[in-house]
Amino acid sequence: QIVVILGFLSTLAVIAIIAVAVTQNQPLPKNIKYGIVLDAGSSHTNLYVYEWPAEKENDTGVVQQVEVCKVEGPGISGYSHDTEKAGPSLAQCLEQAKEVIPSKQHQETPVYLGATAGMRLLSLENKNAADKVLSSVEKTLRSAPFNFQGARIISGQEEGAYGWITINYLLGNFKQVLYPCQSGWTKLLHSLKSQSETSGALDLGGASTQITFVPNELSSESPENLLYFRLYGKDYLVYTHSFLCYGKDQALQQKLARDLQASTSNNSLLDPCFHLGYQRTINISDLFKNPCTSAKKKQFPFSQLYIQGEGDYQKCRRNIQKLFNKTNCPYSSCSFNGIYLPPLQGDFGAFSAFYFVMNFLNLTSEQSPVALDKVTSAIESFCARPWHEVKPAYHQIKEKYLSEYCFSGAYILSLLENGYEFTEKNWQRIHFLGKIGSSDAGWTLGYMLNLTNMIPAEEPPVPPLSHGSYVGLMVLCSLVLVAVLLFAWLLFHKPKCLQKGIV
Repeated sequence: QIVVILGFLSTLAVIAIIAVAVTQNQPLPKNIKYGIVLDAGSSHTNLYVYEWPAEKENDTGVVQQVEVCKVEGPGISGYSHDTEKAGPSLAQCLEQAKEVIPSKQHQETPVYLGATAGMRLLSLENKNAADKVLSSVEKTLRSAPFNFQGARIISGQEEGAYGWITINYLLGNFKQVLYPCQSGWTKLLHSLKSQSETSGALDLGGASTQITFVPNELSSESPENLLYFRLYGKDYLVYTHSFLCYGKDQALQQKLARDLQASTSNNSLLDPCFHLGYQRTINISDLFKNPCTSAKKKQFPFSQLYIQGEGDYQKCRRNIQKLFNKTNCPYSSCSFNGIYLPPLQGDFGAFSAFYFVMNFLNLTSEQSPVALDKVTSAIESFCARPWHEVKPAYHQIKEKYLSEYCFSGAYILSLLENGYEFTEKNWQRIHFLGKIGSSDAGWTLGYMLNLTNMIPAEEPPVPPLSHGSYVGLMVLCSLVLVAVLLFAWLLFHKPKCLQKGIV
């Protein structure tokens, strides 16, 4: 009987030790949170899914982009004549987000939609249509299983500021840590910075462009272009300005409208910003229909304009430079059109269309930025190639986009050199960014960080027992096992005289 009892106690003690150890040391559940932001741009809409660990890490979670979905069709402002279709156009990407995010977390996942310059223009042109588009979008987003947080048109200032927050967050400039995913120039760039320095942000879309940075000197000039932020315990005075109608698509429309007015021929136009041999026909009504060009509208005796390419980069640049009015500056320094611009300061991350165009032209480099003279000659060479050579060489690219890379490259140089006055000397401080780590450079991450109050952190999951309790239980179970084994040893190894006495 004693042997059975000892065996039972020994087994119980061993089971208890194993059970406590397994329970205490099993992997803790990952507490991941998700957020969705839709970037409703002028030419298309992108849906981004972000994730972050809910537990504290330097008072916030490190946010990563885990999914991007490009919505089929035009931007939501393109549905102005068929507003009911704007919302349903987002359905496919919302389905994709449902697949990425665990179903049990759908209801707690916030979803935001921010509309940018395309909708700003539509709101100026036809506010009723803009409101109906947003209403359609809201209806679709509310019907999704996520936590709808709003769909609205964000201001140009917000777009600039959120882009600035995004790239500085991803570069680790706020928390002063390097993310494991950083590599190449991003790591070098961060290591060269002082603790307080941030990167400027250059954003280019289809309908607007933004410049945002922390100026070196405080100035009371043009206070409407200055924003104050307090991020991670530090104060930042940020200069930002958004130029509506100076995105690459609207800039082309402006240039064509100006060239048409100056033209002496009937309904045909030789355009140096398109390749030699390229032809395009556009409706006059389409050219002057939005606020960027409507002021230049006049009566023409024809309804269509026939454009023929010349492929002359230098002439193209001269045409583009007429878009930037540099004659009047009421401040100590200006960019263009009489807008205050403090002296450029620090490094700049140039993203969105800045990156897409320059990347197509093979002018982006992680190791070291391409020198300005080489950038200029590369774009000039591309523009000089005839259309019959360019078209088959890039047959996988839509003809509309391919035909406009010459103009877009020349426009980017005009904007940066003539508009913002970057020079050969500080050109090297511009870094063309597509992604930083796994996340796209753009305004959407900064928008979500701001609206979720920089991702509120939760306490991390803890083991079932405290360290003290775990150690105490293990010691107790071990002592019981030792006592049982010792008693068993004494029972079976006592001198025979003692064993007889016991019997």
